[in-house]
Amino acid sequence: MFGLGPFEMVVIGVIAVLLFGSNLPNVARKLGGSYREFRRGLTDVQQQFKAAEREAKNTFLGDDTQTSSFDEELEDEVEEPVAPKFKPPA
Repeated sequence: MFGLGPFEMVVIGVIAVLLFGSNLPNVARKLGGSYREFRRGLTDVQQQFKAAEREAKNTFLGDDTQTSSFDEELEDEVEEPVAPKFKPPA
């Protein structure tokens, strides 16, 4: 994780206990909440970017129809390539 070995992790843990002491659980909880909020914001930005990209593509192609949420879910799925079936020569 982040290129840190076990010794470095132990040193960081000891420093965290020395700095925060009994407040360490509260600090970790706040840090986790901040990280969760950051991830939500990042996901929202990604969704807005995809929506703007889809809108631009529809405008460029002249397609004014709106896509449903089901179409958006299908768009995110990756389709597996299909090989052509073998047909013996006649």
